[in-house]
Amino acid sequence: MALDDANWFTEVCDEGGTAFSLRIREKLHEEQSDYQHIAIYETETFGRLMVIDGFIMLTDRDNFLYHEMMSHPALYTHPAPRRVLIIGGGDCGTLREVLKHPEVERADQVEIDERVTQLAEEYFPTLTDANDDERAGLHFGDGIEWVRRSEDNSIDVIIVDSTDPIGPAEGLFDVAFYQECARALSSGGIFVQQSESPLYHTRLLGEIHNGLREAGFLDVLSLHFPQPVYPSGWWSATMARTDDLIGEPREDDIRDRPFTTQYYNYGTHMGALAAPEFFYRSLNGG
Repeated sequence: MALDDANWFTEVCDEGGTAFSLRIREKLHEEQSDYQHIAIYETETFGRLMVIDGFIMLTDRDNFLYHEMMSHPALYTHPAPRRVLIIGGGDCGTLREVLKHPEVERADQVEIDERVTQLAEEYFPTLTDANDDERAGLHFGDGIEWVRRSEDNSIDVIIVDSTDPIGPAEGLFDVAFYQECARALSSGGIFVQQSESPLYHTRLLGEIHNGLREAGFLDVLSLHFPQPVYPSGWWSATMARTDDLIGEPREDDIRDRPFTTQYYNYGTHMGALAAPEFFYRSLNGG
């Protein structure tokens, strides 16, 4: 959406019949990349804002909610996450959080649009401050093809940090992609994918759960967390495991973690696993 005359940026969510607005101080950058339209703004109260194809991707003020919940629950659920693959995640905030874990030996990020990362480095430098970590691999190309070329049992955690399931990201919500992820994951491997709003996108969440199970994942659950700038202010990440139940996180390691967080801790991890009754009914077709 464009700015209105009063300098408000508004994203309309048609399926929810709602809209979310941020007052803008100035537009910092705008371009059409090979894949999508990207704009960067300075807001009055949420710091800098990145918008892709008219949809809010992140702000300075609240991105920690998303990036922490896309990374730490999966890494603290896996018994020993050494090899991590991030599909998407071009702003590099999830990569930064992953590399806070000293047991991670390699984290490869595959983003289709290099311009997202370049603009993040320019306008959101705190998100990209781990890009020079020797354990990080930044790759620009098709994440689906990257997984397809991956060896069997070669990855411990796969994080799908994508945009909405339209355009370049559509194939990341497909059963065939999930099957390739299941094949590439090692024993005990964890898959996690951003899965939209539990309030507005219940049908999509049901399709994700069913698709992961059809692809061979034994256990699937969704994590719930606040995200003020996304539609409904309530977001989710869906986690899955092929060979066993997802199980409890490593409580002692979470409490003794050697880094600081703004949102994530043992309590928020466990709380994110709770879901309201309507959500369970929707997954069961109710």
